[in-house]
Amino acid sequence: MGVGATTPGMVCGHHHLYSTLARGMPAPPMTPTNFLEVLQQIWWRLDVALDLEMLRWSAMLGALEAIECGTTAIVDHHESPSAIEGSLDVIADACAEVGARVLCAYGVTDRHGPDGARRGLEENERFLRSGGRGLVGVHAAFTCRQETLEGAAALAEDLGVGVHVHVAEGDVDVAAGERLAPLVREDWLVVHGVHLDRQLPATLAHNPRSNMNNAVGYARPRAWQGRVVLGTDGIGADMLEEFRLAYARAREADISTTPEQAWEWVRAGWDLVPEAAGDRVRWDYDGADDPWRLAFTPGVRALDVWVGDEQVLAGGRATRVDAYEVRAKAAEQARRLFERL
Repeated sequence: MGVGATTPGMVCGHHHLYSTLARGMPAPPMTPTNFLEVLQQIWWRLDVALDLEMLRWSAMLGALEAIECGTTAIVDHHESPSAIEGSLDVIADACAEVGARVLCAYGVTDRHGPDGARRGLEENERFLRSGGRGLVGVHAAFTCRQETLEGAAALAEDLGVGVHVHVAEGDVDVAAGERLAPLVREDWLVVHGVHLDRQLPATLAHNPRSNMNNAVGYARPRAWQGRVVLGTDGIGADMLEEFRLAYARAREADISTTPEQAWEWVRAGWDLVPEAAGDRVRWDYDGADDPWRLAFTPGVRALDVWVGDEQVLAGGRATRVDAYEVRAKAAEQARRLFERL
């Protein structure tokens, strides 16, 4: 296999593949001054403009970029209120075409009324009952009625899966802990947790770059009593870069933090998606399996990636799709999206 360290495939513990086309989008009507305005002026305008063709190429580009970064498994959280039915199949199929593993979830919300929430629950159920792999998605407690949260929890329990939900990302959602505490189980994936006022028996997805970008605060993942995984919240899928940032942010908060402690959040991804532990990534750096060296070595690149027994990246180039075509098609769909915005 040549020079360079080999590791298992990386796992992105929280992604938004629908946001891949957002780069270069038109400026919002007003400059956001807080987290709720970021949602209202940017992401809630973008998600409602998506159709299934945009989603296909957004997911395919996101999966391609993941493979190119040595990330073989994505835990995705999706919303497209104008194109709900079938959306999880589109994402799963796009990832499969590239060769990436994906766990899908549709983020149920009452932002578009009870009918929108019902359709979101139905998409989760349809996808999972038809053999799709994933979790039941919920956007966030503050955009859902308690009835909707309870319905999602009941559906997840019936299907034998967890719930994937943003929790207390900003101070607008400070009541999330109280509202979710009676419902949460160990197989839930709670995301962000920056303003969470209690421990919950779930896995925490820590997204340091996104938290800093949205100025919501620091989640202090070392204080979480359960499992912690790293996610990107849709800002690509470069988990080595996310690890370096997670370490630096943790070190800023507590100088006793070591790279090995931050690397535990990477390792936990293999508990979340066990198959990824059997995937292989050969890097261009012989210290890519050493957290102490990785924490201070930017620019490490994946050269070869195997998902199961199939090589999906060879010499830095995808083997299952034409990367140039994917990027060209994604650019076309981005232009369509921007026209709608």
